[in-house]
Amino acid sequence: MGEGHKRHWILDDNIGKFSRFNRNRKVKVMNGAPFIVVEDFTDRYENIALSGLNYRTFVIERQKKIVSPIRFNTRIYSCILINNDLEYRWRGRYNEDTDLALRALKAGWCTALFNAFCCDKMQTMTTVGGNTEGLYHGDGRLLMAQSLQKQHSDVVKIKRKWGRWQHSVDYRPFKANKLLRRSDIDIPNKTNNYGLKLVKVAVRPARSNSARKK
Repeated sequence: MGEGHKRHWILDDNIGKFSRFNRNRKVKVMNGAPFIVVEDFTDRYENIALSGLNYRTFVIERQKKIVSPIRFNTRIYSCILINNDLEYRWRGRYNEDTDLALRALKAGWCTALFNAFCCDKMQTMTTVGGNTEGLYHGDGRLLMAQSLQKQHSDVVKIKRKWGRWQHSVDYRPFKANKLLRRSDIDIPNKTNNYGLKLVKVAVRPARSNSARKK
């Protein structure tokens, strides 16, 4: 912020790869296009507080239901582009990203969660160290949910999901938050693939156990 940047990225350290979701399939991306796409789209509007990439596991392939390339006014986790004009800052010990999104949405800002590109983040509590031991251990999951419910009791409930306690947020009250398009920017009326090309990558055959020992 001191250098005059409009926004900054914040990423979790357990993201393994990024994918392009197109024609109902996810394909690994080998360049920085996902970040540029999010930045370019976000720059078109005056009031996007947070934008970012959805989790790969939440973008379902080969289903009949059409998946929107972008979801608006919902949570942004783990791979977040933050507007530096946002007056809110990280607070508390738990669910800082959800809390930040909710405070921004309640103030009338918008958020943009991309399905067109997604991040492959390792599942919570599957890696050692970090928050696994510091926050999630024991009754940490319940404490996290209770903390967020205390901060936003109007939209947060606590439920038992996936074998653990989890917060559940109702984002429906923020559907009325509308994007404000910038008047000083021209949006090209043509497709921009950002240098992406679909290519086949040769898969190396798995080595036998005897080969590994040599």
